[in-house]
Amino acid sequence: MTPPASPAAPLRADCIGDSAGGLTFDVAARGNTGAALLILRRRTADATDTGEDAAEGAAEDTVSLPLAPAAEGRLRAALPSSVSLPEGRWDAYARLSGGDPRRLVPGVTDLRSLAERTPGGLLGHVAVRIPYATRRGHLTVRSWLRAPHAEAVDLSVASGGLTVRGRVYGTRLLPGAHAELRARPDADRGGQGPGARLLDVTAVGTEFAFTAPYDGLAPGDWDLWLRPAGAPGPAVRLARLLDDIADKHPLLTGRRTRVETPYGPAEAGPYYTRDNDLSLAVTPLEA
Repeated sequence: MTPPASPAAPLRADCIGDSAGGLTFDVAARGNTGAALLILRRRTADATDTGEDAAEGAAEDTVSLPLAPAAEGRLRAALPSSVSLPEGRWDAYARLSGGDPRRLVPGVTDLRSLAERTPGGLLGHVAVRIPYATRRGHLTVRSWLRAPHAEAVDLSVASGGLTVRGRVYGTRLLPGAHAELRARPDADRGGQGPGARLLDVTAVGTEFAFTAPYDGLAPGDWDLWLRPAGAPGPAVRLARLLDDIADKHPLLTGRRTRVETPYGPAEAGPYYTRDNDLSLAVTPLEA
C-alpha cells in the first residue's frame, strides 16, 4: 500500500476496481480529517488533458462521496457501479476538515478486475470507469455510459481491409443488422464528408463480425458504426471500453497497409480515438 502522505505532500489515493465496474479509493491522510469527502468534477467538453483543475460546475457535474476511516492514516470512499457517472473525464479531489478541495494524485492502482469484466447489459447500458494519471500526474476518472454498446473485441488486419469481431450489450442483433463506415466531415469540404459505406454483418447471438474493405475509400478518417436492428434502429458507435486502458489512442495502433484507391496510392489502417472509439485512417502517399 502507498505510505501515508506528509502534511506538505500531495494527497495520494490508491484505486481498486471490482468485477461489477465499481471503484474504491483509499486516500492517505493523517490527523483530524473531520467530515471528509472525495469529490469528482466533470470537465467541460473542450477541456484539455494537461492536468488543469476542472472548473466549478453545476451540481450535476459534481459527485461527492463520503470518505470514512479505513485504517490508521487512511480514508476510504466507494464509487459503486450503481452510482450514475455521466460520460466524460472526472477530476478527483479530497476535502478534509471543511477545507478547500485538494487535487489527488494516483497511488497504487489495481484494475485487474476491470480487464476481466463481462457486463450483462441487462440494464440496457454499459457503464465503464477507468482511473488514470493526467500529464501533470493528477488523478482523473474516465467514464463511459453507452446505451446500447458495441464492443470491438478483436481486430484482424489483412491487405484488403479490416475484420472486426465484437459483442453487443443492451440490445439484440436482428435480421438486417449491418455495419456502417462513415466518412468524418472534413473542414476542406465545408463540413461535408464523402458519404458512408454499408457493410454486411454475420451475427450469432450477441456476437457479430464484419469486414471493412479499404478499396475505394477516400483519404481521411472513417468512423465505424453498428446498426443492430438495421436501418430503422439505433446507430451504435463501435468502441473498445472493457479493459483497464483509459486512452488507447497512443498505445494500440493497428498495422497500416498500402492500398490503391481511385484517389491514388494510400496507407490505411485502424486506430482508436481519444474516446476509445474505433476508426480507420486513410492517408495519401506520393505516387
